[in-house]
Amino acid sequence: MTDLTITRLFDAPRDLVFAAWTNPDHLAQWWGPTGFRASSCTVRLEEGGRWRTCITDGAAEYWASGVYHEILPPERLVFSFSWEEPKGTREHDTLVTVTFSDRDGKTEMTFHQAIFRTADERDGHVGGWQECFADLAEHLKESTV
Repeated sequence: MTDLTITRLFDAPRDLVFAAWTNPDHLAQWWGPTGFRASSCTVRLEEGGRWRTCITDGAAEYWASGVYHEILPPERLVFSFSWEEPKGTREHDTLVTVTFSDRDGKTEMTFHQAIFRTADERDGHVGGWQECFADLAEHLKESTV
């Protein structure tokens, strides 16, 4: 299959987890795999609005961007995702759907990204997202809405 699904339970209320995905101040604290930090993060949170981030490991910058397709606070977020080439062109677009379910004051997040061109391309994203979500869990421990 050329899609990716990751489900994770966070010890934080749904409003906070949703805000961590949609507020650039929150997003900049956890976006990027281990060893990277977000040096830029912009969000225009409206359907048709664009988002853009830059992550860096201190040696190189990696830009990603997309468009919000659906925003249903605090339940669902749908947006396109693509890495940007150095000359500003975009790589292959995927569609990300994130759902947030209340589980007795905790939040079950289901992350789905599709459609990758190849299984290898999909597999290349698994570790990075899992590291992002580990950082998100740590960020949520110290955060409020």
